Amino acid sequence: MVHDLIHWDNVRLVTPADVNTALSTQGYLPDEGISTAVFLAMTLRRPLLLEGEAGVGKTELAKSLAAATGGELIRLQCYEGIDAAQAVYDWDYAKQLLHLRATEATGESQQMTADALETSLYSERFLIKRALLRAIEPTEGPQPILLIDEVDRADDEFEAYLLEILSDFQVTVPEVGVFSTDRPPLVVLTSNRTRDVHDALKRRCLYHWVEHPGFDREVAIVKLRVPGIEAGLAKQVAAAVEGLRKLNLYKPPGVAETIDWATALGRLGAKELDNTMVTNTLGAVLKYREDHQRVEQHGIGELVKQAIEKGLLHA
Repeated sequence: MVHDLIHWDNVRLVTPADVNTALSTQGYLPDEGISTAVFLAMTLRRPLLLEGEAGVGKTELAKSLAAATGGELIRLQCYEGIDAAQAVYDWDYAKQLLHLRATEATGESQQMTADALETSLYSERFLIKRALLRAIEPTEGPQPILLIDEVDRADDEFEAYLLEILSDFQVTVPEVGVFSTDRPPLVVLTSNRTRDVHDALKRRCLYHWVEHPGFDREVAIVKLRVPGIEAGLAKQVAAAVEGLRKLNLYKPPGVAETIDWATALGRLGAKELDNTMVTNTLGAVLKYREDHQRVEQHGIGELVKQAIEKGLLHA
């Protein structure tokens, strides 16, 4: 039964190890916890809620999963004030107006009752299908991956509406009818925890807290995403970022910043970290002036020294 539930195209994800391999092939190196959470979400047909600090790779996981399975990535970016018109469906008013004028020009509207004319305007041809409606449309081939990004930015009312849709995978458009699917998408929700997601939504989902990667995994990520980087420099960058995360910064660097920093250093021809190089490129990894000041107070020289020592220790 498991084989049928999680078979996309030629990709058979029968164990968490298969998920790990499939994601790694797309350049995303998961740990065992992430691979297991994704596998269970697929097997149990449950949404997966990923929480963690910004930059730990939550959104990238959904993108890599779509690439690995061949399913379409349908992304809904949440924000304060988002409603059904932005997330589920809306009407193409400009197209409706053109249609109305065309019926008037041809005289067709004179032969129609008001109800018939209104019905023609509110038909599926004028329906704009937003992310949630697109995700539950019947599809050929692999199920889509529905990414509901930063759900913690939406308000309570939208979260309640989202819970209803995720429970039934069904949307009713009063003027058209009911849209539903017996092959629901794999749903990945992300949260940076700017506020707590309600318990009702959490109970509907499988949950996984995404940590910053450990040293060895971050080195492997840098080597994979920054081809040609010196092995020693990759270790020093990962060690330096690990040190930065311990400084109680306003915005600790995520994996994306680690990759950006390593890429910038590689473009500058760096072979290893030094005080001047770190000072000149710190803007690739830290994006707030207050964080720069805290690192300067800690001592850039000390940061470099510790990074080099850890790099040598793991040589």
